[in-house]
Amino acid sequence: MSKPARSGLPAIALAALGVVFADIGTSPLYAFREAFRSGWGIPLTPGNVYAVLSMIFWSVMLIVSFKYVTIMLRFDNRGEGGVLALLSWCMHRLRSRPRLLWLGTILGILAVSLFYGDAVITPAISVLSAVEGLAVARPELAPFVLPVALAIVVGVFLIQRGGTDAIGALFGPLMLAWFATLAITGGLSVAQTPEVLWALDPRFALGFVFAYPGLAFVAAGAVFLCVTGVEALYADMGRFGPRPVRLTWFAIVLPALTLNYFGQGALVLRNPGAVHNPFFLLVPEEFVLPLTAIAIAAAVIASLAVISGAFSATQQASRMNFLPRLRVFQKSRTQKGRIYIPVVNWLMLLLVVFLMLEFGDSGSLAAAYGIAVAGDLLLASVLMLITLPRVKGSKALRWLWLPFALFALVEAAFFAANATKVVGGGWFPLALALAAFTVLTTWRRGTEIVRAKKSAGPRNAVDGLAMDLSGIQRVPGVAVFFSSSSSRCPSSFLHNLKHNNVVHETTIFLTVEFEDVPSVPEAERVQIMRGPNGIIRLSAHLGYREDPDIQGIMRLAARKGLVFKVDETSFFTSKPTVVSVSQRGLFGWRRSLFGWMLQNSTSVANYFRLPADRVIELGTQVAI
Repeated sequence: MSKPARSGLPAIALAALGVVFADIGTSPLYAFREAFRSGWGIPLTPGNVYAVLSMIFWSVMLIVSFKYVTIMLRFDNRGEGGVLALLSWCMHRLRSRPRLLWLGTILGILAVSLFYGDAVITPAISVLSAVEGLAVARPELAPFVLPVALAIVVGVFLIQRGGTDAIGALFGPLMLAWFATLAITGGLSVAQTPEVLWALDPRFALGFVFAYPGLAFVAAGAVFLCVTGVEALYADMGRFGPRPVRLTWFAIVLPALTLNYFGQGALVLRNPGAVHNPFFLLVPEEFVLPLTAIAIAAAVIASLAVISGAFSATQQASRMNFLPRLRVFQKSRTQKGRIYIPVVNWLMLLLVVFLMLEFGDSGSLAAAYGIAVAGDLLLASVLMLITLPRVKGSKALRWLWLPFALFALVEAAFFAANATKVVGGGWFPLALALAAFTVLTTWRRGTEIVRAKKSAGPRNAVDGLAMDLSGIQRVPGVAVFFSSSSSRCPSSFLHNLKHNNVVHETTIFLTVEFEDVPSVPEAERVQIMRGPNGIIRLSAHLGYREDPDIQGIMRLAARKGLVFKVDETSFFTSKPTVVSVSQRGLFGWRRSLFGWMLQNSTSVANYFRLPADRVIELGTQVAI
């Protein structure tokens, strides 16, 4: 990815502010107060306030500033970031170690599964914590907090269908106003109690950990909420580039967050009774409602950003063969990365509404939040620990094993602290991650078995370009047969040959392969081979962020001398049906799950946007 021009850096940084940092920017709404939450928080004393603030600051510095902003932004997969991009980067370097490759793949799938838990909880906790400002401003409005929050969340998911281009331009300015608000409200409070800045000294955190390990362990479960949303720093690097993300973090986001957290601590030192909601009590009573309004706007932007991230992760998982084909809609004429996946959108809406009704307030949801993020970050660190020693040709990368060992140690402590809240809400992201992991691994394994079964047949093993077609009647026209293999006969061609005993004058075997990279250069995207029997093999290679558009493939094929028109071509596809031939056994239900996903996956015609009146679909049966 080319680096942004200097003249465009401020504009790109502003856009990054509205997308990358929206999630972590709403953490001050709940992170500090949860450390002292009645029931599982720590006692409210001046010493504990200093310790918690120190833990928050140095957690942000270690995990966000050092691990992600300084180091992880260097580990891109051709300019793209995110858990699946990291998994792809690691898979390329572990290919010579099959066992490590298998372990790394499992860890990556687990990390993606936990990300879905984070993506579902973020809209619920962000919107709820923002709307709770109504109850602070007007206690009589407390019964309306949940209904209002539900209405906002439903609206957030409904607008996904039409796209967010109309309001997307406002994200950056609104989040700039939000971070300015964080800095001003927190800074004014710090100015009244400047001694709170002593908590910047890491000895307050370390002394608390060694003197009161039990209390520090409890505090860690809440403190970790200050880094929720850090994954977006890495996941969205492909859209904005590392430089604008780093600039925005150190120039705007980090100072604003620090001032606000320390401002809340200063307020609690002056008025311990404010600990139940110190964020909204930073301002005078008459300003609580305006602060609530801007908090709701920030929460909506954070929700839109994380939903978009879930769409992107799902698309990548599908292209990397962890999920079946899905209907993906481009919802922006100017930005290719803005997509919409209906099934993900509506499933997330149902889960978010369930969460809000089940837990009722943001404090209860906080127990469920930390474990998903901590697990995600820990698995990413472990994945790097496995891969870095196997990187060839770079001793500098191998030395990064040491800081990643430190990251993993800290994140493991945070994960353990959040694991104590499994009964109080942590069960939800774990259950959701288990379900996602089951789906991802079932599809991956199922497709491997289906391909092996299809390739085992004696005729499927024959290269179509070497088949003897003498004596077979040739009929006019162009026929394209979709093939999952770039070296074998498509099953649809064999069925057509068996039942109709004809071959089209121009017969093309089309194989579309998604590589473990975000994009493939146009010069390398299409290859053409011509067999002595007149069969043409067309191989198209796409990245997992590229659209499988038949028109684009045809355009590149025409440059290499293969010209055919969509409205004059017959497209032959096959859709396999799983047939059970073995005992169901303990895990027979996974076969049923795979069969259900296979039957409900988007058809080849819809996936490649083929004209319906030019498609012939032939059914095949695969025995498992």
